[in-house]
Amino acid sequence: MKQLMNVASKLEVEKKKRAVLRLEMDYELATLFEAMNEKNEKQKVESKSKLERIRQELLKMNAL
Repeated sequence: MKQLMNVASKLEVEKKKRAVLRLEMDYELATLFEAMNEKNEKQKVESKSKLERIRQELLKMNAL
């Protein structure tokens, strides 16, 4: 029974982490869009880097 509770708790934590990563991804996509419109190369590179990190984390979690 205790193992079942641990699994359920772990699944809940992963679900919340996926939600946070998706929110972070949405924010970073908006930032990238803004940087593209402003032709801000530095911000574009930073946003792309952050998006790649988020993508890798989501792939590890099989959330994409």
